[in-house]
Amino acid sequence: MSNSFPTRIVRGALTAADVDTALAMIATAEAVDGVEPLSEQHRLAIRDGGALHVLTEHGYGNVLAPREGEAPMAEAVVHPDHRDGGRGRALIAAVLDAATEFGERPQVWAHGDLPAAKRVAAVLGLERHRELLQLRRRVAEPLPEPSAREDLVVRTYRPGDDAEIIRVNNAAFDWHPEQGGWTRRDVDERTGSEWFDPAGVFLAFDAADPDRLLGFHWTKVDKPGLGEVYIVGVDPAAQGRGLGRLLTLAGLNYLADRDLDEVELYVEGDNTAALHTYRKLGFTTYRGDITYRKP
Repeated sequence: MSNSFPTRIVRGALTAADVDTALAMIATAEAVDGVEPLSEQHRLAIRDGGALHVLTEHGYGNVLAPREGEAPMAEAVVHPDHRDGGRGRALIAAVLDAATEFGERPQVWAHGDLPAAKRVAAVLGLERHRELLQLRRRVAEPLPEPSAREDLVVRTYRPGDDAEIIRVNNAAFDWHPEQGGWTRRDVDERTGSEWFDPAGVFLAFDAADPDRLLGFHWTKVDKPGLGEVYIVGVDPAAQGRGLGRLLTLAGLNYLADRDLDEVELYVEGDNTAALHTYRKLGFTTYRGDITYRKP
């Protein structure tokens, strides 16, 4: 990496000044590119110190420690006014180099898969590995009527539901490098956020066992005019009961009553079953996010 771009590595908490600089850089890049350069999990790590941070004069990146057997995930941003002269290449190279301390081949996200990210990947000899699709649908489009179900009890979030949400989430996403492995801290961060609305979290229980959660749909509204199918998780033991579609519809009908124009969701590009369900509900592809890694 060029000595023209000195790099600082910080393990743990950043200073308040570094936090403010990183968040300001992210906001500027999003305004210019129309895409958030860092995902929610990586943005949260800026404040809570739960990451390996890489800082240059005009760039910021971080790496999250992976679960055992998983690859470390990295994300980075360069200030839009300083993207020439190899700064992006130097930052990504430094981030990937720092991530190797976790022992697995790291992956770096390119949100929106913008042309600049493709050029950096090509120069560094990185290969495309994983695709995460963002789908959207217009709120004004009609929705199917949800079916009445005597075998289920569907209600919204109550204090005390957290343990069952964590259990189902971790069972449903045990394969997922970001969504799996939730702890109470992960739930507390979200229920304590400004956007959290308990009326927008739908939980399905078996009518014969009303204390055991079968699945949930957590909706989110934190951007003007745009809602999100934030998480739809179904206990693998309850698969085949139509819970995914039922819970998705419950959340979509809730979002349809808000002052929104569109609803978005994220789904793995190779999850054909989920894609089939969402496309039948009127979702179309809006953009793709890509992970790159060294061959």
